[in-house]
Amino acid sequence: MRKNSVKNIRINSEVQKELSRIISREIKDPRIHPMTSVVSAQVAPDLKTCKAYISVLGTPEEQADTLDGLQSAHGYIKRALAKSINLRNTPDIRFIMDQSIEYGVNMSKKIDEINADLHRRESEETRQ
Repeated sequence: MRKNSVKNIRINSEVQKELSRIISREIKDPRIHPMTSVVSAQVAPDLKTCKAYISVLGTPEEQADTLDGLQSAHGYIKRALAKSINLRNTPDIRFIMDQSIEYGVNMSKKIDEINADLHRRESEETRQ
């Protein structure tokens, strides 16, 4: 199976959906932040490994705690994934922190601040 084959893309999508469901609904670890999302999942073509990119909307301490909680629940997550998805091999999951959503939120805030500042300056210039 090639890396970007239709089958591999479908498997990636299904694994991402199931990991999201398992993390949000089944794991009761208090270290895992409620605003945790699975951004993407990349399953290797041989179905042995999976990189799960996780995003946590919170402080760096909450992000580290969430990553620790997911690492400690690794066995349970793999077992639940094996029950929900029928694959020849259940991939070994490696959780990676993804900062792209947080980066996008911060950039959006900065753009809004700049636009508000420009509008304020324009209104001051028109008054004079």
